Amino acid sequence: MMRTPWRRQEPIDHVELSGLLPGPGDPVLPHGRMTALEEHLMNEIQQHRRQEFSESLESVEWAGGMAGEPRPVRRPRRRAVLIGVAAAATMTVIAGVVGLGRLGQGPSEGDTTVQAMVPAPVVRVVPGTTRGLGSAVDRISGAAGKEKQPVPGPGQFIYIRSQVSWLSIETNMTTKKTRTWVQKLHPREVWLSPDGRKGWLIEPGNGTTSEAGMDLDSDTPPHLAAPSYDYLKALPADPDALLRKIYAETRGQGNGKYQEAFTTIGDLVREQLLTPELTSALYRAAAKIPGVVLVDEAKDAVGRSGVAIARVDEESGERTEWIFDRTSFTYLGERTVQVRPAHGIAAGTVTARTAITERSVVDTMKEVPGVDRV
Repeated sequence: MMRTPWRRQEPIDHVELSGLLPGPGDPVLPHGRMTALEEHLMNEIQQHRRQEFSESLESVEWAGGMAGEPRPVRRPRRRAVLIGVAAAATMTVIAGVVGLGRLGQGPSEGDTTVQAMVPAPVVRVVPGTTRGLGSAVDRISGAAGKEKQPVPGPGQFIYIRSQVSWLSIETNMTTKKTRTWVQKLHPREVWLSPDGRKGWLIEPGNGTTSEAGMDLDSDTPPHLAAPSYDYLKALPADPDALLRKIYAETRGQGNGKYQEAFTTIGDLVREQLLTPELTSALYRAAAKIPGVVLVDEAKDAVGRSGVAIARVDEESGERTEWIFDRTSFTYLGERTVQVRPAHGIAAGTVTARTAITERSVVDTMKEVPGVDRV
């Protein structure tokens, strides 16, 4: 219905007006309808990002995949859950993929969103040090260089399973009150084709996907922020060359040159399959970044203890820790700890944690090693 614009000359009596209008309804939709809307929004945003990125490629002069290569803005890991807004769903981002935060006046009966939230773990902040960093990196990179990794062939998929938990901040838009939670530890499964064109994600515990999952298909060329196996295996396995490339392609991104470089390397080693030579070189490159330290005690998301290569983000006060087995020096997972109070988050609060539990190659999409999935 078209409305005719009009202008009222006298002041509006808001009290009188509120008495004439009906009270606000409950905007919370049924769970099935909410899930359908979320998946629709997810697909729309993915298509928009692909189109936006494709258009940006047309205006960029490529320089051998170096500084001229476009790179989307890195997404934060924190998840915003807004309460009290008359809308069905909103889009935020978690761990480099689009995530969902629900909107409404509050949780409806049977809503699992709040049930999946738990108080954030709080740990003792173990001081980081540069003493022993060099020798630890030598052992870690040496172990990575000797590790036997499967090589995906045409038509196969890289499969990575992990246990993850991310910080969520719930804001009531009516009262302006904020609560900080972390998601309950939940599984995350990713399938990626070697060329990066096909992919699948299953992570219902994050609200990101349904139980069936969602596709991660992409027709944009792989790049440092969204790499493929084929793209990564072509990178130089030289720490200095890698670091120059990372600095060049992340210029102006994130919370400063050094933090963004450290974050980029962490993203690469966490949820990809890398050649042993490249993995070893990336760890050696990370050790050259100012501010990187060794942490003698850290635990991944499933409680495995180890040592960590870490760096504090000076803007957020969070320290990201890459955790390695104390004996074999293999990569276990990642943890982010608030090392100083900030934004209402106490020091020692674990704001993110992951644990890689499977990294392999499978023959078909959604195939799980040792399991028949319908």
